[in-house]
Amino acid sequence: TFSTAEVIEKYCASIAASKGRGDSLILVTSGAVGLGSEQLGIKERPEDLVTLQATAAVGQVHLMSLYRQAFKEYGYNVAQILLTRADLGSRISFKNASMTLKKLMNWGIVPVVNENDTLSAEELRYGDNDTLSALVATAVSADHLILLTDVDRLYSADPRKDSNAQPITEVHHPKEVKAIEITNKTEGDWGTGGIKTKLSAARIATASGITVHLADGRDPNNLEKLLHGSRAGTVFHPN
Repeated sequence: TFSTAEVIEKYCASIAASKGRGDSLILVTSGAVGLGSEQLGIKERPEDLVTLQATAAVGQVHLMSLYRQAFKEYGYNVAQILLTRADLGSRISFKNASMTLKKLMNWGIVPVVNENDTLSAEELRYGDNDTLSALVATAVSADHLILLTDVDRLYSADPRKDSNAQPITEVHHPKEVKAIEITNKTEGDWGTGGIKTKLSAARIATASGITVHLADGRDPNNLEKLLHGSRAGTVFHPN
């Protein structure tokens, strides 16, 4: 088991190495509420919205400091981008976000994107950084979107409850995604933020010509493998 700081350091090492090979990357992160709770000595995740938002405001500062320090070791600057899905909901704001992100990447800076937890009720209730990451990937016409979660790959059903759940390593058509969504409506969500948001993100990104990878983020080495072009978890092919 790795601490939050250790996981972030390992992710940043992989991203820095990838940038050194000439890749451009954007990091969409969560963790503000968890770090805020840690800073405030709160043992359990707050349930009421105002406390969640205030806790996220405390945690966001620490979260960015961890990313800033980790990337500084490799000679890269970071930029904090706080968005809500509403910010990407109009043509003008979508275009502005796209141009800003592209400018930062042209400067060699690593954009670190998070849902604006202090203002957005939806992310705090549903953990939907997945959808946000798909919208960000679309805004910059990304080639790949990597979704890191707490399962090793996609399954036909919740592998924690159904021993007959079959691993799925490749998804080629939106109909396959729809079938899995229907199954999980009856059997419940599984994985961080629920599998529902992962599938929604995959549908958005693949419809925009982006290859999506769903992989186990509990082992930071998986990101290194994916950034080197290796396979891990489940691949959703563009359609």
